[in-house]
Amino acid sequence: MEKPIKKPKTDPTSWGSVAKWYDETVESKGSYQQDLILPNLLRLMDIKKGEKVLDLACGQGLFARAFQAAGAKVVAADISKELVAIAQKKSEDIAYHVAPAHALPFLKDRSMDKVAIVLALQNIENFRETIAECSRVLAKNGKLYVVLNHPAFRIPKASSWEFDEKKNAQYRRIDRYLSELRTDIAMHPGSAPQEHTVSFHRPLQLYFKAFAKANLAVLRLEEWISGKKSQDGPRGIAEDFARKEIPLFLTIEAQKLSRTH
Repeated sequence: MEKPIKKPKTDPTSWGSVAKWYDETVESKGSYQQDLILPNLLRLMDIKKGEKVLDLACGQGLFARAFQAAGAKVVAADISKELVAIAQKKSEDIAYHVAPAHALPFLKDRSMDKVAIVLALQNIENFRETIAECSRVLAKNGKLYVVLNHPAFRIPKASSWEFDEKKNAQYRRIDRYLSELRTDIAMHPGSAPQEHTVSFHRPLQLYFKAFAKANLAVLRLEEWISGKKSQDGPRGIAEDFARKEIPLFLTIEAQKLSRTH
């Protein structure tokens, strides 16, 4: 296992440089986080009052606050001190920590009932160590919930929407899938080209192998589609059909097996 990162602000995978933009995007009405992911995640997690929940790579705290409102005792962590500062201002009574996802020394073994990693594991370089750390802090039969940009259909700079004029059909073009990929993503092309984040593409088998190695059994997998609709036009029907057939997000529920970690 790699050594813990001592200076999170220098980590290239941190979203600290775009913290303000990210906060405004997530909190805005109509965001995928607000309208699609949050209600479905709360349904899956079925949080009981008093359960101890870790929001890992918590960002600006949207999900941590929702978990608390559902009755959980919440601990949250993110590598970006800028995002954690925003989160603390929104809810001072949640225990926030600045830490890389794969090194959580402030949490004891088997101390959490549930862990959520929402749209973040794809941006974490040490994903195997992160999944192992989740297993370490999970109690017996505790559960891990991971929400990803769908790795089969959303591959940074290697997938795109295309339109077949002859068939009058919109489709998803996939240029690669099985090989891992690290990609710099510009957040504001043109206006602020220096602001970027890092995304990692991995095929599903790598995630499942990491779960198995970390003593986590996958219980459930769901694929979530966009609820958005196209404006009326010659391609509108085809675009809406494609949105209903090709999911944007993949969600995995895994449970820690009962044998000793």
